[in-house]
Amino acid sequence: MAGAFQYKPKFVDIRVRPPRTDEPREDDVNALKPGERACDHPGCRLAATARAPKSRELLNEHYWFCQQHAAEYNRNWNFFAGMSDGEVRAFQHNEFFTGGRPTWDMKAGRFSREAAAFQHRFARGEGYRDPFNLFGHGGARPRPEPEERSLGKLERNALAELDLEENADGTRIRGRYTELVRRLHPDANGGDRAGEHRLQKVIRAYQALRKAGMV
Repeated sequence: MAGAFQYKPKFVDIRVRPPRTDEPREDDVNALKPGERACDHPGCRLAATARAPKSRELLNEHYWFCQQHAAEYNRNWNFFAGMSDGEVRAFQHNEFFTGGRPTWDMKAGRFSREAAAFQHRFARGEGYRDPFNLFGHGGARPRPEPEERSLGKLERNALAELDLEENADGTRIRGRYTELVRRLHPDANGGDRAGEHRLQKVIRAYQALRKAGMV
C-alpha cells in the first residue's frame, strides 16, 4: 500500500543554467548604474567617484577610485618621492614665483633682428613718444641752454671791478680774486702801497659777490 502511493517525479534530470558571474544581478546593490565606471583598484566592483594623478610626471592622467581606495591611494602617495632636498626646494621656489608655468627671457640679443630694427627706428625718432624733446634729433638729448643770470647793479659793478664778464662762475671769480690780491698786495710790490686803494675795492667786490651767493 505504501509502495503504491510513493511519489515518483516525472523528470529526474532538470537542468537549470546557473547565473554568470560577470553579469550583474538585479538584486546586487553594488552593481554599476548606466554612465558609471568601475574603480581601478584590482578586484573592486564599486563605482569610481574620485580621481587621482598617476604620477608626478603624469599629472593630467588619472586613476579612478571609489572613495575608500582614493583615500588609501592618497595616504600612500608622495609627490616628492625620489627627489633630493635641493630639487624639492627648487620646485617649491618655482611654484611660488611662477606657479609652475614655464618662463622665457624677454630680452632680445644685441645682434638680433629685433634689436637692429629697434635701433633703426630709435635713430629716426620712431617707436617712442618724446613730447618734451628730451632726446632730440637722432635720440641725443640736447644740451640745456644756460640760464640767464639776474644781476643787480651791485653785482655788475663788482664783476666789472674784477674785470670779469657777467656770466663768470664761482671758480672764475675766486681765481680772478686770488690773482688780483697777489698782484696788488704791498708785499708783492716791495712795500709800495700805490695799489692798496685798488686792492680794497677788489676785496669789497669779492665780498659783495659772496654775499650774493655767486661764489
